[in-house]
Amino acid sequence: MMSNYYKRRMSLAGINISALTNDELFDLVRKILDSKIHGLSFSPYVEGQGPGTVVEEAQIRERLAIIQPYVRWIRSFSCTEGHELIPAIAKENSLKTMVGVWLDDDHEHNELELGNAIRIANEGHADIIAVGNEVLLRGDLSEDELLDYIRLAKEGAPGVDVGYVDAYFEFVDHPRVTDACDVLLANCYPFWEGCPAEHALLYMKDMYNRVRAVANGKRVIISETGWPNIGTAEGAAVPSLENAVKYFLDTFRWADAEGIEIFYFSSFDESWKVGAEGDVGAYWGLWDKDGAPKYW
Repeated sequence: MMSNYYKRRMSLAGINISALTNDELFDLVRKILDSKIHGLSFSPYVEGQGPGTVVEEAQIRERLAIIQPYVRWIRSFSCTEGHELIPAIAKENSLKTMVGVWLDDDHEHNELELGNAIRIANEGHADIIAVGNEVLLRGDLSEDELLDYIRLAKEGAPGVDVGYVDAYFEFVDHPRVTDACDVLLANCYPFWEGCPAEHALLYMKDMYNRVRAVANGKRVIISETGWPNIGTAEGAAVPSLENAVKYFLDTFRWADAEGIEIFYFSSFDESWKVGAEGDVGAYWGLWDKDGAPKYW
């Protein structure tokens, strides 16, 4: 049996994949997934769909059935256009739910999103409500506007933890938002900051610890992290099968060793994301766009 000391050393440095074949790497991925990872970002879109598509219940069930055996939690991103059906279906499948409320500069739509999330929570289908995703990073809302939505969610769904999702540094830069949240939901992407794969685990740990330092003892969850396998490099961060597998293995070995709650990004490849993120945006899934496993 591997000693705890050795496990910690491996968790610090990350796995050395140079001596392993692809089959051996895939076997390690499969073993981690078979033991169930904490969580996955879940989008039910299939090829040709994206924001604006109304998703049907049957499609949600079909896509969720693919990932359900391998996760304990799922994170959704919206409570409209059919996505409001996701939490109840997830609960039927014995999954816990982080229910996303999509916020932007459309205040009327924001109210619909939030109202649906509160209803979902009061029906017992939300374990965490995530009010907004990177709205401060994008500049869609002011801090005061965001704080109002967080307050309304807490008032409307008492007893359910309410948090906000954004890049890790936004919690350092916006202490009032940090104070308002029951739980801090930090997106940590070494890839998007141009970090080479061999240093990405240490970089992600630093991101996480920066949030912990301002959390005042509150629960900190990594709400998104991942690595693409195809596409254009971001500085020294190179998409490849080997780097994507190494990052996944490093992430969940660390999570297991230190008890870190992580929602991996993402469940499926999604072609629509190339519009905002370039070619690399389509290749963040653990499964491809057709639902086939990519790394095992």
